[in-house]
Amino acid sequence: MPLSSHLKTQTLLLGGARSGKSNYAEKQAIESGLERIYIATAKVLDNEMKQRVSRHKEDRASYQWTTIEEPLALANCLQQWASPERVIVVDCLTMWVTNLLSEEPNTLKQEVDALLNSLKTLTGEIIFVSNEVGMGIIPMGELTRLFVDEIGRLHQQIAKEVDNVTLMVAGLPHRIKSNGETL
Repeated sequence: MPLSSHLKTQTLLLGGARSGKSNYAEKQAIESGLERIYIATAKVLDNEMKQRVSRHKEDRASYQWTTIEEPLALANCLQQWASPERVIVVDCLTMWVTNLLSEEPNTLKQEVDALLNSLKTLTGEIIFVSNEVGMGIIPMGELTRLFVDEIGRLHQQIAKEVDNVTLMVAGLPHRIKSNGETL
């Protein structure tokens, strides 16, 4: 059943770096036939990131995307843009959590709580893209361990709430949860 036949469908799309997550999310959004919104969470802090963001924008240019750059207040942004006529790709939760870790100590908890609370009320199609970082070695640094813990908890909480969870491996989607049912 196409995404557009639902009033609300939320998907968590996980995978390693360069696993095809963003391409798959964008393809799903295009196939929905809905108005496409791309919420980019990255902060452009260096030349490499600037080139990466430019490349992503060029890739989406021919498919009429509206791009919103929101590195921190994701729940507010989703509440503003979500509607039954739209599909939103949030790319990515990993960058969002990284950004929040560099803010005031309570900001991460407040923003994560706001996002989780908003999931129940958002309409339309939403695809959350994020890196699965819990399959590797345990990081040595305190901040890196904190990041892995926080993103892992967030993935678990979102996976519990959303309709679909897909793990990308080498460009191939592996459904873990579909229409609310764990496979």
